[in-house]
Amino acid sequence: MSLTRIVKLSISSSKHLSFEQFFGENRKVILSFEGCKHVELLKSSGDVYFTYSIWDNETSLNAYRNSTPFDRIWSKTKTFFSGKPEAWSLDKINYE
Repeated sequence: MSLTRIVKLSISSSKHLSFEQFFGENRKVILSFEGCKHVELLKSSGDVYFTYSIWDNETSLNAYRNSTPFDRIWSKTKTFFSGKPEAWSLDKINYE
């Protein structure tokens, strides 16, 4: 069973373009991490973005969150914030 991770990020309006570029530059780094199956950036109205990622399991996600690449990416990502991030880890429900 896979794990879906959704992170809501409020980004300063003056930093939207820089944030999008930064995410684009680091997307492949995240995708190359063992256990990451998918990662994308979504934008809502105003200053709200979401990252949407799919991981093999919570162990894979936690291994990434405890890694040097995560520390580097997250440290820089925080400089774009205009509010506190929110995050959810979700298990997919199978109906079969």
